[in-house]
Amino acid sequence: MITDSHCHLASHRFADQDISSIISRAKSAGVHRMVTLATSLGDIPQNLEIAKNAGISAAIGIHPCDVHHAADDVMEKLSAFVSDPRVCAIGETGLDYYHPAPDGWSELDFRAKQRDLLAQHFELAARSGLNVVIHTRDREGSQSFDDSLYIYRKYSDRVRAVFHCFISSWDLAEQVLTEGGLVSFGGVTTFKNSHLVKDTVSRCPAGSFMLETDSPYLAPEPMRGKQNEPAYTSTIAEFIAKLRGESLAELASHTERAADRFFRWKSDFIE
Repeated sequence: MITDSHCHLASHRFADQDISSIISRAKSAGVHRMVTLATSLGDIPQNLEIAKNAGISAAIGIHPCDVHHAADDVMEKLSAFVSDPRVCAIGETGLDYYHPAPDGWSELDFRAKQRDLLAQHFELAARSGLNVVIHTRDREGSQSFDDSLYIYRKYSDRVRAVFHCFISSWDLAEQVLTEGGLVSFGGVTTFKNSHLVKDTVSRCPAGSFMLETDSPYLAPEPMRGKQNEPAYTSTIAEFIAKLRGESLAELASHTERAADRFFRWKSDFIE
């Protein structure tokens, strides 16, 4: 049994009527738990509705590409959901320096807003006893990662963070692990030209990372280019286990322990 620690089941790319089939296919593939992540206040209700299904939990947050829509009281509104037993983490939050600033925003102001809201997500997590799911993306270099890590370090004695969809070097991953955080690996790990992340996943100690799909995006080989879904976590797991020289059972065992320790699961999730 394995967990898809990061998917977006409320995405408009998934038809509402298909969700039950998507969940069923995942469970048939051995993916017994899924975390569906909100990226704005508007899609929290749909994620929580999906999380009524057995084996599904939700994380709540404001994606960095959506911060320009966030009102001054957005964190107050977000905090109203943290006591819901379906909520297992804060996120998806983070910093995105890849996409251009929206109309009416300078690059500097947009990035400053992202950093401010990331810190507020950590504050909410610290008050709520939850951990944080972080997105970083750059056009070049690692500035969004560096800035996110700088903010994380201020809270790492109270909150753990996972840097999701990790595709960077072992040197950067090691910095996260040193702070007590985690990384998670998805379909990009299986791509033929992804030499850097293959090296990273091979070096990560057991228990320091989780598995994810980030579906409906970034389907693994050989489904690359198609719509991703949680069932493909099993494909990613098989690839990573072989890469690390582990059995699938060994990989599942330590990635499940990592997920158990990171997320606030409902009691019936821990088996």
